[in-house]
Amino acid sequence: MRLLVVTPHFRPDTAPTGDVVAMVVEALGHMGHEAHVVTSLPWYEHHAVADGWKGNPWRTGRHEHGPITRLHPFPTDKTSLAARSLGYLGFSAMAAGGAVGARGPFDAVLALSPPLTLAVAGWLAAERHRCPLIVDIQDVFPDVAIQVGAVNSPLLIDLFRHLERFCYGRAAAVRVLSNDLADNVGAKVARMRRPPRVEVIPNPVDTAAITPAPRDTAYRRELGLGDATVFMYAGNLGHSQSLDLVVEAARRHADRSDIAYLVNGGGVMADHMARAAADLPNLTVVGYQPAERVPEVLATADVHLVLLKTGLGASSVPSKAFSALAAGRPLIAAIDPDTEVANVVAEAGAGLAVPPDDTDAFVTAVEHLADDPGTRLSMGESGRSWISQCRSPAAVAGAFAALAEDLAAR
Repeated sequence: MRLLVVTPHFRPDTAPTGDVVAMVVEALGHMGHEAHVVTSLPWYEHHAVADGWKGNPWRTGRHEHGPITRLHPFPTDKTSLAARSLGYLGFSAMAAGGAVGARGPFDAVLALSPPLTLAVAGWLAAERHRCPLIVDIQDVFPDVAIQVGAVNSPLLIDLFRHLERFCYGRAAAVRVLSNDLADNVGAKVARMRRPPRVEVIPNPVDTAAITPAPRDTAYRRELGLGDATVFMYAGNLGHSQSLDLVVEAARRHADRSDIAYLVNGGGVMADHMARAAADLPNLTVVGYQPAERVPEVLATADVHLVLLKTGLGASSVPSKAFSALAAGRPLIAAIDPDTEVANVVAEAGAGLAVPPDDTDAFVTAVEHLADDPGTRLSMGESGRSWISQCRSPAAVAGAFAALAEDLAAR
C-alpha cells in the first residue's frame, strides 16, 4: 500500500505532531507499506527555519521508508493570529503543490489538521490521484480557538465553520483521537448527504524509546532541583493551558523545599511564565529540549501535569500525557471530567484527575502525591503497563492501514 501524507511537522522537527506522524510512518514501513510525506522544513522550536535547513524553500529526498518533500513553513510571530493564518495559508498552498505533484499512484491521502487548510491541500491531492481522503484531526478547529478566545470575530467564526464543513464533506473518513472528538465531529457531519466515516484511532507512543528511568538525571542536576518532588508541565505554553494553576500552586508551596515545579516548553505564554518564575524560587521555566533528551526530561519529573482550560477536554487530547505514562510517571490531569485523559487516568490507575481551573483541587492533588512516594510509584507502573498494551506504534499503524485499505477497496 502507498500513502500520501500531508503533515505540518515531521522529524527532526520538535513538534509533538511530527513525532506522532513519524512513528506511524515508520511502523507502516516495517509492515511493508510506503508513505510519501509532504511536510515543512524543521521550524517549530524557535518559530524560524532551523539551522542547516535554510536556503532552499523546497527540498526533496527520502525518509527511511519513502520519499519526502519539505517546504518552507512561512514562520511568523506566534502571538499574531493574522500573521500565523497567513503563514498557514502560504505553507498549505505549497503543500498542495507538493502533494498534487507527487508521483502516484496512491491508495489514500492522509491530511493532518490543524491547520485545517492542509485538509484542502489533501483534498486537491486526492482528486488528482483518484483516491480517498482521510482527514486526521489532532485538535478540532475552530472549536479550540473559539473557546480560548483566539478567534472571536463572528465573520471569522462563520468562515472557519464553513471551511470545516467543506473539508469534512470532501473526506472519505475523518480520523479522531478519542470518543469525545468523535462525538464532536459526528454531530457536525450527521446531516451531510454523504457523511464521512468517523474513526477513532489514538496517537501512538514510542514505548521503545521512552521507558521508565531513574529520576536522578543529568537534567535534574543541571536545573538544581536536588531531591525535591518535581511536578512538571511539558509542552505547548498557549492559551489552552491553565498555566496559572502552576503559578498559584508554586506560591502556596513557597515554604515547602520538598516540592518543585518545572515548566518545560514554549509558546505564546512563555514570557508570562518566565516573569512569574522570576519571583518564585520553586518554579523553573525552561524552553524545549532537543528530541534526543526527551526521555531524560520525562524521567526527571516525579509527576507530570496535564492542564487544559474548562471546556477544552472534548476537543483536544494532549499527546504529552501518554508520553509521561510511557516514562512510568503518574499524572495530575486538570481537565474536564469524563473526557479522554480523565478516563485514561481512571482506567489505568495512573494518577489523579481534578476539575479544570480549580486551584484548591489541584493543590490538594499535588500535596497528596508529594507526601506519598509509594502511591506515585504504583501509579507510574500502572500507567506504563496500560500504555504498552494500548498505544504502541505498531497497533496504531495497523489501524491506519486497515482503514486505508478498506476505503480503497470501497
